[in-house]
Amino acid sequence: MDYPTGLVDLVAERSKGFQLEGFIAGQGPIHPKLMLVGEAPGRKEVENHIPFSGAAGKELIQAMESIGLTRENTYITSAVRSRPYKVLERLNKRTQKNERVYPNRTPNKKEILAHAPLLDYELSQVQPTIVATLGNIGLQRLLGPKWQISESHGTVYHGPVLELSKAQDRYQPSEKEYTVVPLFHPAAIFYNRSLSEKITKDWITLGKLLEKEAK
Repeated sequence: MDYPTGLVDLVAERSKGFQLEGFIAGQGPIHPKLMLVGEAPGRKEVENHIPFSGAAGKELIQAMESIGLTRENTYITSAVRSRPYKVLERLNKRTQKNERVYPNRTPNKKEILAHAPLLDYELSQVQPTIVATLGNIGLQRLLGPKWQISESHGTVYHGPVLELSKAQDRYQPSEKEYTVVPLFHPAAIFYNRSLSEKITKDWITLGKLLEKEAK
């Protein structure tokens, strides 16, 4: 996605003061059957500028392939376009010396709001048939904080999503309606293997919905 220079500059200004690094553009075709909205890029993505290219990306691609999707026919983006990191001081067990590290972290609400103009722009330009959110961050960015992936995964929502107000300081319901399917983040399987069956069923639900929309 090629964003207007003014839009990128706006988000950079809104992001000042946050512990964020890099900028990863959304990738994929215009008017696809599906747009995937994740959380934020990690270190791997910042290095190679490919969304979902780390370990979670491998899980995602496998799930996509199971219902006939590829990177070429799916638009992939995230709620925050820069890598959120934290600063930690720790003892290196190998060298026994103190070191400073900068691991990934979950983006906070202010960072998500700062990057909101980008996702609003992508939705307006990409115009996907269906939007699938990956994890709570993407879900709550579009549908609000009351939505929880543990309760709503695999369901199908149709209606307005949240977009920035004209003042760009809060969210408001969009005039346009969207079809949204909440999915677990692909990294969820690393922390809870028992989710495997639910994740598979949710992607099957999404696949059937895409087939229905294509007719």
